[in-house]
This record gives sequence, C-alpha cells and structure tokens, in this order.
Amino acid sequence: MDGAMEQTKSISKATLVRLPGYLRFLKTSNLGGEDYISSTTIAEGLNLNPIQVRKDLSQVSVSDGRPKLGFKVSELISDMENFLGYNNTKEAVLVGVGLLGKTLLSYNGFSKYALEIVAAFDVNPELVGKTINGKQIFPMSELAHIVRRMNIKMGIITVPKICAQEVCDLLVDAGVRGIWDFAPVHLDVPDFVAIKYEDLATSFLVLSNQLSKKLSEEQGENKK
Repeated sequence: MDGAMEQTKSISKATLVRLPGYLRFLKTSNLGGEDYISSTTIAEGLNLNPIQVRKDLSQVSVSDGRPKLGFKVSELISDMENFLGYNNTKEAVLVGVGLLGKTLLSYNGFSKYALEIVAAFDVNPELVGKTINGKQIFPMSELAHIVRRMNIKMGIITVPKICAQEVCDLLVDAGVRGIWDFAPVHLDVPDFVAIKYEDLATSFLVLSNQLSKKLSEEQGENKK
C-alpha cells in the first residue's frame, strides 16, 4: 500500500480521531496573530491532556517545534492537511475487481502521473482480503470508512452498468469528488462532482472507423 495508508496504520485510531479537531482549532481559533503555538495552548483550548497532544503532534509534524515557541502555525496546518490527505487529487480507490478492475490494479503506468490506487473494493467474498499488485481488496461495507479516513477524492468504477449508479452514490456520499467511470452507462452526479467516462466500446468503434479509412486509402494508392 502507499504512504498514506501506511501512515494511518502507524498511529492509533484515537489519534486519527483527534487530528481533525486540532486542525479545526488551528484554523478557527483567535490566536492573536501569533505565528507559533504550543501543544499546551492547543490542549487547554480543547480540554485535552497536554502530553497526549504533544505526542499526537509529533507524529504528524515535520518539525519538532521550537523550544519556548512551539510549532509554527502555518507549517503545522500544512503538515496536518498533508497527513490527513486534504487536497488529495492523486490517490484513488477502485470499485469492481473483475477483469478490467484487475488490469487497472496491475497497471504500473499510473505512477508516471503520480496516480496511486490505494485500495480496491468488491462484493465477492472470494476476492476480499487478497491483494493485486500490492493493493488490498476490501468488502464494500468498508468503502465509506476507508474513503473518509484517507480523505480520498477520486473513485474508479469498473462494475457492471446495472450497479454503477449505486456505487457512484456510495463514493460521492463518502466524499469522493471525481469519478472515472468505465461502466457503459451515464451516471447522475451532483454539480460539485467531476466525472470522466471511458466508453471502451465507443473507443473501439472510433478506432475501427479510422482503420477502415486508412485501409481504403491504402487500397486506393495501390490501384494507382
């Protein structure tokens, strides 16, 4: 699995639950224009144990903080957002591990564009728990939890068209804002969701048409 998944595994669930609260406090509290903030100040503002807060911050902050000053607010906010996956446009989940889904999971070329499929989901219990190219397959019941925990914004749909809309709705409800749809069906999405259709049948017809033209041109040249 990728770095984001590894990071979330390296700290406790309780810490993950507290991190959004720290971030919200840093963004919304009146800090009097101070550039630095101590873990004690955050702890007092949230009524938490200062030692626990300091330990939590040390796991997400790139720097250890400066003596008597604490953490630089702008850097701490950036570190937390990066850790939690905010503005995450390069990681995606894939739903539907059939032949096409397995092919996409096995394709390493996405890395050239910094795209990483971090997890896959399927209803088939024989697939759940297995890994393909380092990507673990989870049951559909865990989709919302994992997408929200990792703040995934992109979903890839490779399920049959009959269930594509349901999968799309689940992804959007979980926070996905970009859909890459390989199912041969039009999907209804809110205006705030970007969607890209990959109609393989249409692509084949376009290629077939272009090929016919090329062959006709070649035959015409040979008759001259």
